[in-house]
Amino acid sequence: MSENKKIQSAHGASRFDRRLFLKSTAGIAALGATGGLLMPRANAQSGLVALVHTQAAGDAGPVDSMISKLKLLAEERGLQRREVYAQDPATYETIFRTLGDAGAAVVISTFNEVAEPFKAVAPAYPDTKWIQLFGDPFDPPIPNVVTVSYDYYLGCYLSGIFAGHVSKTGKIGFIGGISIPPINADFNALKAGVLSVRPDATVTAAFAGSFQDPAKGQEIATQMFSDGIDYIQTDAAATDFGIITAANEAEGRMVSALDPAQFPLGPTSLISIVGLDFGVSLYNEAQNALSSDWQGGTHVSTGIGTGVIDFALSPVFQEKGPADVVAKTKEVWPMIEKAKAGILDGSLKVPFNTEL
Repeated sequence: MSENKKIQSAHGASRFDRRLFLKSTAGIAALGATGGLLMPRANAQSGLVALVHTQAAGDAGPVDSMISKLKLLAEERGLQRREVYAQDPATYETIFRTLGDAGAAVVISTFNEVAEPFKAVAPAYPDTKWIQLFGDPFDPPIPNVVTVSYDYYLGCYLSGIFAGHVSKTGKIGFIGGISIPPINADFNALKAGVLSVRPDATVTAAFAGSFQDPAKGQEIATQMFSDGIDYIQTDAAATDFGIITAANEAEGRMVSALDPAQFPLGPTSLISIVGLDFGVSLYNEAQNALSSDWQGGTHVSTGIGTGVIDFALSPVFQEKGPADVVAKTKEVWPMIEKAKAGILDGSLKVPFNTEL
């Protein structure tokens, strides 16, 4: 992986958690635009459900999806809702305590950076149910907290099989935001998928050093495409926008991204996604929390076959992409479905390897 390390070093990748992606310097102050966050103490049966997101909205991805699904849930259940952009980590505990004092029935927050604030605040509000999306299990568990993780690497494995079949050059790329264990595992799963169907292929990883740097994503992707790579799997959140831009600059370049909202950005280049639907995950976990039989102190691992993670073709590319490549995707797709079925029934074991 010397090439990978060289690219990573050149772009100053720092080791912090994947869940920091998409945090924007442009945004509202944590308590300044909360839709009336500062509320008096109330009973936790007040019907208030809150999302505290640690990355900015307007991402055409995870945060926008979560806000949309929270709105849907509130409308369906007749609930009050709050969405709070917690831009500054120094404010996390204050925001959570304010919501607890307001009697929030359910508080949902995002990514690993809220783990310690949850540990500090949740026990003081036992009647509020706390959900951490994209978090690791708590040890020891907290009775009124559920953490949720995602087996994204399984979708990357399917993307690898797909890439091995549709690539014309046999050179596959992977661009992650930062080299951390979960994203390393995504790359290794992609590589394993490629090599399972094309042993002579090469699979190269690079890291932008950020989940919110489209310019760096475009720079790295342009270099990869110039080196003969013709299929790139992204794993870089907002950095993806630059990767897609690079793919659009010449024919024969393919990219597999993150979210269906990205499909129109690359009508002839964005061929597929390894989708992680944070909105569906939020909706499911909040629905569970609002039920009478909810069990806290648990960890939920979400994989393919749940409606949250999947590998899917872009319908826009199917309509507007090169005819020969579109035909190839249709030829290959039964193999993807077979592999997916194998993962679901346990007959196909996908490696989870966090080392580069």
